[in-house]
This record gives sequence, structure tokens and C-alpha cells, in this order.
Amino acid sequence: MTAFAQLAAAPHSAVLAAEDLSMFGTDPWWLVVIKAVFCFAFLMVTVLFSIVWERKVVAWMQLRIGPNRHGPWGMLQSLADGIKLMLKEDVVVKRADKVVYVLAPIVAAIPAFMAIAVIPFGPSDEVSIFGHRTAMQLTDLPIAMLYVLAVASVGIYGIVLAGWSSGSTYPLLGGLRSCAQMISYEIAMGAAFASVFLYSGSMSTSKIVEAQQDRWFIILLPVSFIVYIVTMVGETNRAPFDMPESEGDLVGGFNTEYSSIKFAMFMLAEYVNMVTVSAVSTTLFLGGWRAPWPISTFWEGANHGWWPMLWFVIKVQLLLFFFIWLRGTLPRVRYDQLMKLGWKVLIPVSLLWLMLVATVRALRNEGYDFSKIVLYVAGAVIAILLISFVADIFRDKKGRAAEAEAGPEPAFDPMAGGFPVPPLPGQTLPPVPRRRPRSERELVVSGGPDTESDGNSSDGKEADGV
Repeated sequence: MTAFAQLAAAPHSAVLAAEDLSMFGTDPWWLVVIKAVFCFAFLMVTVLFSIVWERKVVAWMQLRIGPNRHGPWGMLQSLADGIKLMLKEDVVVKRADKVVYVLAPIVAAIPAFMAIAVIPFGPSDEVSIFGHRTAMQLTDLPIAMLYVLAVASVGIYGIVLAGWSSGSTYPLLGGLRSCAQMISYEIAMGAAFASVFLYSGSMSTSKIVEAQQDRWFIILLPVSFIVYIVTMVGETNRAPFDMPESEGDLVGGFNTEYSSIKFAMFMLAEYVNMVTVSAVSTTLFLGGWRAPWPISTFWEGANHGWWPMLWFVIKVQLLLFFFIWLRGTLPRVRYDQLMKLGWKVLIPVSLLWLMLVATVRALRNEGYDFSKIVLYVAGAVIAILLISFVADIFRDKKGRAAEAEAGPEPAFDPMAGGFPVPPLPGQTLPPVPRRRPRSERELVVSGGPDTESDGNSSDGKEADGV
């Protein structure tokens, strides 16, 4: 009986989701509290460790020592920073909208903690806590990944409201940048998620991990993984996409007017978001709590008991190291480059890849052989590349003809008004003067370009044995 027939047969009865999530929702209240406290503690401890780890790794990359005063090897430095921020004076600027100004850090911090509720730390019904068999996950939903997207979108409001409520120019610009960044990057992120949904057949996080039993989705969906990695860096406002708090041109961005505990909540939200998106990436593409390939082949118990939590934590820490490595390696991009990457690269690539994945899945469902699917897909890709190549050739010819008809561009002087201004559309800056090659340069000495006398004097000194 089809799904439509079931709906027609029982129009007034409750229709259950296709996923079997019966193991969730049966825990006693005290076990739910224990799981919730564990999720909160996991995020807080990981944040404290990540702050110290970031400072240590960046110091190592820059040949510095890093934190080494508080605790052994400086491991308590982040805890000392948190205490210092709590004890600092809490200033509320005069022109701020005080209600929104105070609520903005809370709106940014709370959604960052909520997404971890649907992330599986291990298999279902594998462990026993005080005699109760339970899943290593707080809860799960048939639309768990849509819940993650919704929560991540709400967190952006905290940054936007913080920039608007401060009553200052630079925080407002940082909030607007964060809003534009969220719009441009969440579209590509959603398309990357959709590819995973097509392959796993579910939006439930536990079912997505189960679907990766034979092969992780990073192998089946490499383009989706790359797109999500880029978008998660943009979503968390981390370098090189940290435009909302760009110190070089916005002083500190959306949190410029914040201090004390409210500033600490923004920092906490940033690092918790890093942990959350790393956990989501691990769940969707890296097999979740499953052991890596060499270990899972010779050790049957690697994916049972409490061991899966270890593999999950290791994968999350590796992705956090990726965040730190990016911060210490790449410079901040320009805002126009950020928007161009989001709208002109990530969104088209993610949509084309989604169409390709959907086509392959439809052909597999129709019973086509895998080799035929590869031939069809390769032919379609080659045809698209040829069409785009021909279109680029004609576009270049039209562009050169238009430039020839327009003639040379008028000279643009950025200092004509007494202060530097950017060029308008159609205007270009004058070329930057470059240093001549070394072979074309002359040796400049105090006595002029003639160095014959210098050569004679040096010969005399050599003759004197100097």
C-alpha cells in the first residue's frame, strides 16, 4: 500500500514518520536532565579547551610561546579570561536601545547551545546509565537537520540586533555585514544538506549516521563537504570570513560597544558555534560516531559501548584545528570577495551538484547500471562545459567590440576632491607603479653613476693587502 493509499484509508489517524525513532522520548526525566547537563558541559569544556588550543597553535605557527602562566602549560588561561571578563565594569552606552542591547548577547548565545541536542554521540540503545538502556543522544527528530538550520538562523539575529541597538555606526555596519553573510551562505549550506538527505533518505541525524555504515558521505559527496566546510566558516564569522567584526575597518564590529559579561557571551557564542558546526559536519560527512576505517576493520567493538564517543570527539577536535589553522594561515578577504564567493561560486556550484546527485539517485532507483550512470553524467558535464566555453568566446568578442567602440576610458583621479574616493562603475584606478626589474636598475653611489674610480680604489686596496 502506497503512502497516498494509507492517507486515504486513515484520514483522521496520526501518520508517523518513516524513521523509527521509538527509542527516543522514553527516558525518565532525571536521565533527560543528565543528558542535557552533559551536552552543556561538553560544549563548555570544549570551548575552554579550544580557546587555549587556538592561542597555543597560532603561537606555535608564529614562533611564539603562547599562554604559559595560568595552570600547567597555560591550560587554565581561558578560565582566567572568563573570570576577568565577568569582573570588568559592565558599561551600557548612552544612546543604546537598552532592552535590545541587553537581550542581543542572550539571543546570540542560547541558539548556539540548542543545536547540540540532536547530535548523536554514539549508537542507539548501546549504553546503560544507572540500569536504563538509552541512546547516546539527547533527542532526535524526523526533521532534525531542519531544526539545526532554523536554530543557526536565529543566532544571527543576536549579532544584527547588537549592531543596531548600540547606536553607533561601526557596530551597525558589522550587523549588516553579518546579515548579508548569513543570507548568502545559508543557501549553499542548505543545498549541501539536501544532497545528504537524498543519499541517506532521512533528515534524522541518527539515521544519517546509520546510512554511513559502509561508506562515509565525504567520499560519496565530496563537493557537498567542501561547500559545507566553506559555509560553516562563513556562518561562524571566523577568519578569513570575519567581516562582521573586522578590526581593520570596523574597530570591533557588532560588539564594539559591549563589555564585561555581555562581551563574553558573544565570544562564547562564537566558539560554541564552532563546536556545533564541527559536530554537524562530523555527523553528516565523517561517519558521525563511527570509528575510522583502519580501526573498524580489525576491531569489532570499536563501534559499540562508550568507544564511539571517543571517535566523535576526535573528529570534532580535528575540525576545530582546521578552524585554527585557517585563522593562522589566511588573511581576511575583502567584503566584495566574500559576497562574490557566496553568490557567484558556492550557490551555483551547490545547486548544480544537487541536481547531479538527484539525477544519479533517480537513475539508481530506476535500476540503471552504475557504469551507464557514469557515462550519462560525464556526457552531461562535458556538454555543459562545451556550451559554457562557446558562450565565453562570444561574450569576449562582444566585450572587445564594445570596448573598441567606447574608446579609452577617462582618467580617474581618486584625489580630485581632496581626499581618496573609490572609483564609480566604469572607472578604473590608475596602474600602481611597480619597481623595475633588477637587471634594468643602475647602481646609485654618492659620486654619480660612474663607478670606475671606485673600482680603481678597490683595486688599490687589494694591492696594498687590505
